[in-house]
Amino acid sequence: MRASRLLSLLLLLQTRGRMTAAELSQELEVSIRTVYRDVEALSSAGVPVYADRGPTGGYRLLDGYRTRLNGLSAEEASSLFLAGLPGPAAELGLAEVAAAAELKLLAALPPEPRSHASRMRERFLLDVPGWYRDADEVPLLGLVADAVWEGREIRMLYRRWGPADVTRQVRPYGLVLKGGSWYLVAAPEGAEPRTYRVSRILSAEILAARFTRPEGFDLAEFWQDYSEGFRERMYPHEATVRLAPGAEQMLRLTAGTRPVEAALAAAGPPGEDGWRVLRLPIESTRHACWLLLRMGASLEVLGPPELRDLLIATIGELSALYAVPDTPGSLETPRSLGRGR
Repeated sequence: MRASRLLSLLLLLQTRGRMTAAELSQELEVSIRTVYRDVEALSSAGVPVYADRGPTGGYRLLDGYRTRLNGLSAEEASSLFLAGLPGPAAELGLAEVAAAAELKLLAALPPEPRSHASRMRERFLLDVPGWYRDADEVPLLGLVADAVWEGREIRMLYRRWGPADVTRQVRPYGLVLKGGSWYLVAAPEGAEPRTYRVSRILSAEILAARFTRPEGFDLAEFWQDYSEGFRERMYPHEATVRLAPGAEQMLRLTAGTRPVEAALAAAGPPGEDGWRVLRLPIESTRHACWLLLRMGASLEVLGPPELRDLLIATIGELSALYAVPDTPGSLETPRSLGRGR
């Protein structure tokens, strides 16, 4: 336990430079007194750790000192080969760089972690896009990534959902890969950051102007907040439905796991017939009609009235579409199926 902590302390100083005892204490989740003892132990072992005095002081390694220890266990090394994602790396123009880094890492690892990492690469593959859809075409991804990396503004022609394309000048803060689609997180002049789907950027140019990222901006935190808000915006309405026993999984596949799980958790106990009444989040009346028809007779919509009316009208149109005239020798019509004779 202590050996692992000493190695972590050493690698922190090596990667971040000067750090105070309080900062090390927070990173390692130990007391400041423990940090003092660990630094003393490293010094006794011959590691050149120095303490700078004063308000801006802290601990640092002797300039130019680098440890040859990589500190990777077999499992940690293996996880890096799952993080490679050759497809996205190629889209960013980093395929050769990623392959070279992987080769160097394999060469630097001791025999056991190297063998473990090779087996991981042979046995596991990450395929990002979902079924029944291709990854977005993103010919401008490399240009956008350069702007993100260099901290330069871009001017782009963007295809909105609305009737007209728009020109935007934005400060690109980061790129996110979600379900096979790339999203640009960027802020227009004087506005809060928002997201743009990279495949909808029709043309773009990198401008000479550099910008300073907002202090404290965290891409992962922004994306998490955006994702949660997106789900709320995506389902602004609600439908009351009766669900047949055993149809829960079908509803999850039809309407999405998150909204259905939330509806099931908030629902009361089943009735005597086993059916449950749920309050299900929906995007719109028309979208819910199209979606819930997939459930067939396993689900009944109780409200709102406009959704129930639309379903009744749609089912009537389907019945008329598939009806067969009652003529001698014809097959039994769908309307007569199940009737007593």
